[in-house]
Amino acid sequence: MAPKSDSAEGIVLNFVNEQNRPLNSQNVADFLQKFNLKKASVQKALDSLADSGRISFKEYGKQKIYLARQDQFDIPNSEELSRMKEENTKLQKQLEEQKRAISEVEGEIRTLQSNLTLEQIRAKEAKLKMEVEEMEDKLNNLRGGVTLVKFEDRKAVQEICSDRISQWRRRKRIFKDLWDAITENSPKDLKQFKEELGIEYDEDVGVSFQSFSDLIQPSKKRARCQ
Repeated sequence: MAPKSDSAEGIVLNFVNEQNRPLNSQNVADFLQKFNLKKASVQKALDSLADSGRISFKEYGKQKIYLARQDQFDIPNSEELSRMKEENTKLQKQLEEQKRAISEVEGEIRTLQSNLTLEQIRAKEAKLKMEVEEMEDKLNNLRGGVTLVKFEDRKAVQEICSDRISQWRRRKRIFKDLWDAITENSPKDLKQFKEELGIEYDEDVGVSFQSFSDLIQPSKKRARCQ
């Protein structure tokens, strides 16, 4: 009498037949955990099925390997195998075509998702119009001779900048005097010595003192002319 499909033996038998490959009790127990079958129950079912001849088994030392009985399966002849191979090849081709079609559709979806909606386009248009109007207002003010920065404010900024440049020039001169005094009779390579001390010149970090100094000179000339 065949075991009931919902019994432990029935579940184990169906699984072994479906897998149709060598299995040990641990393999079967791992796969059938979803049925709340413990390893002891699985082992008991396997042994019972093997004893009744419903599945085959072989012993390798202390371990038993279980396998579905092969006489229950229809073995295709060479002609059927050829036909199955052709069908498999045809299905593989169809699968690749479906994959390409899916990939193309996904690409179109990504493209559509990256495009702005009509509502977003209108919002962006409104924002750009507002920015254009603000820039036109600034341009009209400049054309009309409107002073955007007060003379007093500009003068104060120029004085602060001039003071900072003067301090920069003075510190460069102090450093040069000290450096010349220290390295005057030094046998060391000055470039290597500078690197050992971690000293960096303005030029080493891409800064030009002269370019900053030149920014102040035109303003001084204008101030003298006024």
